[in-house]
Amino acid sequence: MSNRLVILDRDGVMNHDSVEYIKSADEWVAIDGSAEAVGRLTRAGFTVVVATNQSGLGRGLFDADALMVIHEKMLKLVGLHGGSIDQIVFCPHLPDDGCNCRKPRSGMLRQLAKDYDVALGGVPVIGDSLRDIDAAIEVKGRPILVLTGNGMVTAAELNAAGRHVESFANLADAATVLIAE
Repeated sequence: MSNRLVILDRDGVMNHDSVEYIKSADEWVAIDGSAEAVGRLTRAGFTVVVATNQSGLGRGLFDADALMVIHEKMLKLVGLHGGSIDQIVFCPHLPDDGCNCRKPRSGMLRQLAKDYDVALGGVPVIGDSLRDIDAAIEVKGRPILVLTGNGMVTAAELNAAGRHVESFANLADAATVLIAE
């Protein structure tokens, strides 16, 4: 593992999101430049991981095998661009289940900290939703908002609340800045 970890949300960051949920590999459509961005991050020495809420599992909209096929498609596309996603963690629970892993709670992020034996202070956590931002803040990570997916709505919510978060048009732009630092 490199000494630089970056944590990505999946839906709305890597791929186009859907209010109907992403239930199959056919429905998983990469956002332009996202796989290439992971490739650039990987080549720059970052360890890229994904932490994603997947309540569609708990809702019975798809099963673990379908989720694995979706993730295999994502990993293959990233690999075609010279990238690697080292690990994918997901929360299968419903919003009202009260688990500790579903973002905005930080259980998945804390698990990644244990898995990689790193403190999360300053670790980039890139997402498109308020729950991603809040989870990053809870672990003292570096919250980064992308304006893809739910990002524009999230930016408006943050602005209305007087909260300022580092924001980029998409994962590709965020990656460019992280690599340059």
